[in-house]
Amino acid sequence: MLLTENFPPRSGGSGRWFWELYTRLDAAKIVVVTQELSPEYENISHPNLDIIYMPLNCSEWGFKSVKGLTFYIRTVQKLRTIVKQHNISHIHCGRVIHEGVSAWLLSFLTRDLQYLCFVHGEDVETAAVSGEHNLMVKQVCKRATTLICNSMNSINILKRLNYATDEKVELLHPGVDCSKFTIADEDIAFKQKLGWENKFVVITVGRLQARKGHDRMIDAVKLLSENIPNIHYAIIGRGECKPSLEKQVKQLGIEKHVQFLSEISDDEMIACYQQCDLFILANRTIENDIEGFGMVLVEAQACGKVVIAGDSGGTRETMDVGSTGLIIDCADPKSIELAIKTLCESPATFMAMGSKGRPYVMENFDWTVHLRKASQIFS
Repeated sequence: MLLTENFPPRSGGSGRWFWELYTRLDAAKIVVVTQELSPEYENISHPNLDIIYMPLNCSEWGFKSVKGLTFYIRTVQKLRTIVKQHNISHIHCGRVIHEGVSAWLLSFLTRDLQYLCFVHGEDVETAAVSGEHNLMVKQVCKRATTLICNSMNSINILKRLNYATDEKVELLHPGVDCSKFTIADEDIAFKQKLGWENKFVVITVGRLQARKGHDRMIDAVKLLSENIPNIHYAIIGRGECKPSLEKQVKQLGIEKHVQFLSEISDDEMIACYQQCDLFILANRTIENDIEGFGMVLVEAQACGKVVIAGDSGGTRETMDVGSTGLIIDCADPKSIELAIKTLCESPATFMAMGSKGRPYVMENFDWTVHLRKASQIFS
């Protein structure tokens, strides 16, 4: 069983990672238990997956809270029924909290049940701030058979916080389907459809949340528009920060330079990667919230694009720094401005970096590489 709140059709890097991985596994039927869908979503299906929807969202993850305790009691009861019905012996938890906590509790009630947890970095880093959550994570990690980390950065966080030792930890970067994310010729019709024709297009793909740094990139666009008048920043994704970002764009008077694309299909998203000029994930650390890896950076490189990311979390591990992309201080809009200006002023270097991205990704992140390792870990 894969137990995860984050799973398609909802957007999000970890959810897409799980979809791509578990639909490829050479295994018997896999049960996926995920968050029930709200009306704007349509159910999805796959012949390898038996998807069960149930409430997996709660505003409180601790036991001290009545709401949190009630959530775990209800969730464990339902999971116990599913485990018995489907004769499940192993649970793969999408996060330590809260999915791992539910599996940990269930393991005391169900004989021989084992579980492993995926670790994304920001999840355990945030949990460590709370004394209660810190204790919960320690117990979950102690009983788990394996902790699968998405980056060396996540492994280092686990060790620094004394959550795990080497023998329990496995490294498995998110992968990319290089047959889908590929280089494409210029598509004038697509560019015209989005209003990208004759513009220098920079995109960000991902949830609109503070650590992704859309706000810093918007500030940089204001600075860049003075020297690159055709600069165009397309923000692809949904999230809680959208209203504040729209307000920021209006206050800066750069509406013609910034575009929000919240409702696009997966095929259109891939086309955005292919038809843009540059990809940026201007991530930064906000309190204990970090970017665990940054799969979107891998996807962009697979499409032959130069990438820029913030020097925070695991983003450095997504690229050959200096060769296929740049790591900079994205907390400072002037740093972003300088990096983009420097690339634009050296077209030969810019093109060379873009051409190196796809071979690098195919060698290190294609699913054919990751599937072999994942199968070894799960077996």
